[in-house]
Amino acid sequence: MRVLVVEDDEKLGQQIATGLRKAGFAVDLAQSLADADMNISVNRYDVLVVDRGMPDGDGVQLIGAYRSAGYRVPALVLTARDGLSDRIAGFEHGADDYLTKPFALAELAARVRALCRRRDNPAPTRVVLGDIDIDLPRRRVQRGGILRTLTPKEFAVLELLAARAGTVVTRSELIEACWDEMAEPNSNVVDAVMAGLRRKLGPPQVIETVRGAGFVLGGAACAR
Repeated sequence: MRVLVVEDDEKLGQQIATGLRKAGFAVDLAQSLADADMNISVNRYDVLVVDRGMPDGDGVQLIGAYRSAGYRVPALVLTARDGLSDRIAGFEHGADDYLTKPFALAELAARVRALCRRRDNPAPTRVVLGDIDIDLPRRRVQRGGILRTLTPKEFAVLELLAARAGTVVTRSELIEACWDEMAEPNSNVVDAVMAGLRRKLGPPQVIETVRGAGFVLGGAACAR
């Protein structure tokens, strides 16, 4: 899942990005509303995390403008403005959640993950394929009842494949959703993560490579 963090405080922005990346998200940073607008115009995001006091305006105005244009990606306002009228303004401009500073990174990650599940086409909460059980909200994978420990990137790839179980996910879609613009991934990086994921899941393989197209999590997967 790819997140855009709109925060003008460079140090705080980097802390947020680091925390969300450790939680398994791909994260881009924007330090102004103009930068955010440019990022949104060229990238697909699953969630926006937006500060209010930006150097070129109020972050909720950005959310409101995109809502008026039909942009429905979930948005969380992250700000020091904690008054009732401030929170109401955030929701009236189309924010889906409102978190005040100071905050815990673990709570922010949990709220962002919850917003991902509330999208127009939400991922299933659980995917079962044979003896493989993927619990998406808890980020746990078991095979034959044995817990398999994945890296955040491996789980991010598996999460996307699970959300679209039975259909092909292209390399470009994996890169767009699971790597941010700072990572500069290439085909070898995708293959390395996929190899590690397959190795940890073990045989028989449930992730099929479709030559010239991408990857698919077995068609027999049952989402519930």
